[in-house]
Amino acid sequence: MYKEIIDKIRPELDKVINFLERELTKIRVGRVSISLVEDIEVECFGQKFPLKQLGTISSPESRQLLIQPWDNSYLEPILKALSQSNLGMAPIADKNSVRISLPPLSEEYRKDLLRILSGKMEDARKTIRHWRQVAWDEIQEGFKTGEVREDDKYRGKDELQELVDEYNEKIGELIEKKKKEIVE
Repeated sequence: MYKEIIDKIRPELDKVINFLERELTKIRVGRVSISLVEDIEVECFGQKFPLKQLGTISSPESRQLLIQPWDNSYLEPILKALSQSNLGMAPIADKNSVRISLPPLSEEYRKDLLRILSGKMEDARKTIRHWRQVAWDEIQEGFKTGEVREDDKYRGKDELQELVDEYNEKIGELIEKKKKEIVE
């Protein structure tokens, strides 16, 4: 019974790791990545669309992004969305494209990125702790109703902690890898 409870939270823990991986790709280090802007919401024709649905995004140089909308009527809304994105970038409109040049990383910006990284790590770990608590509460409830034996309750607690440790280690590895990219 306790194994089923633990197996039930594993997909939730995988979602935490996948979400963290996506969030980390949005943090710019040495080379700029299109993931930095591709999901920015752009309002067109009374609806919101992710930028990647309105044109092609490329990186012609290591610190530059080029956005080529499929329709020139998207240019203004794209410029507006990029300016409001709080990513600290100044988009420049050409005839039928938008260029974003990003400055090299300053020491202060690197420190900010490390601080953001710490926050993302803590958020991920907090979510892992939440799912551990959900599973543990369910195991204890099973013990109270007689569905889980006492020795299985403690075995379940140990296995649950092993699972949590495994996922916390994955989080730590992802964060360390990104820290190295930022510091280099």
